[in-house]
Amino acid sequence: MQLIMDDGNADFLFGLGGNAVLARQAEGLMKNARGHLDLHRSLATQGLGPAVAAVRLFGEFEYAAKSWSQAHRVVLKAEVLAGSDSKSDKDNERFVVTTLRSPSPRTLYQQEYCGRGQAEGRIKQVKCDLKSDRTSASTFLANCGRLLLTAAAYVLHQQLRQLALQGTALTTAQPKTVILSLFKIAVRVKQYKDRVLLHLPSACPVKALLATVCQRLYPHNSRMRSMLASP
Repeated sequence: MQLIMDDGNADFLFGLGGNAVLARQAEGLMKNARGHLDLHRSLATQGLGPAVAAVRLFGEFEYAAKSWSQAHRVVLKAEVLAGSDSKSDKDNERFVVTTLRSPSPRTLYQQEYCGRGQAEGRIKQVKCDLKSDRTSASTFLANCGRLLLTAAAYVLHQQLRQLALQGTALTTAQPKTVILSLFKIAVRVKQYKDRVLLHLPSACPVKALLATVCQRLYPHNSRMRSMLASP
């Protein structure tokens, strides 16, 4: 649940599980969404428009569950996902209940509700990908240090995406994907007096991507560029 404070009052906004009553309320808008998708498919077949992967319409209605003291505003996302034909299309309706009145159904769902989901996604990345929940040390300071290292790793990940991964296959990749793609790879290490060389396998699938990342991180290092350019 997300709480939004306004003039000392608490408003709520959270996802609502579907049931038979909500499905009946949503059926009219879902029928319109299916019709829109069929129209897009027909136009695309005639070469009069692009094919679409989904159609989304938004609406709202009042609803009160038996356990509620009053009815509340429910925002509906009526979505139909395109299949190979109309028989394989998939309904994907979603419901959000809220006390907020001012945002339109589309704005409330896409900006307020989905924005909350994006924040949850960031928390999941830190917890699952960067292991922020590994706080099993016996002292507070040790656990605090682990959390600080996790936070630092997340900042490094964001900076890497912004400075080196834009326009690549990892532009929007999560930390786990970046770690597995760029860092957990086999190399042969050769140490000299003035440098350390990492020799990649000839069949390394991310060799070109690594070269791009290094060139972007060290744009003025001529020696680095020459080493990356060499076979």
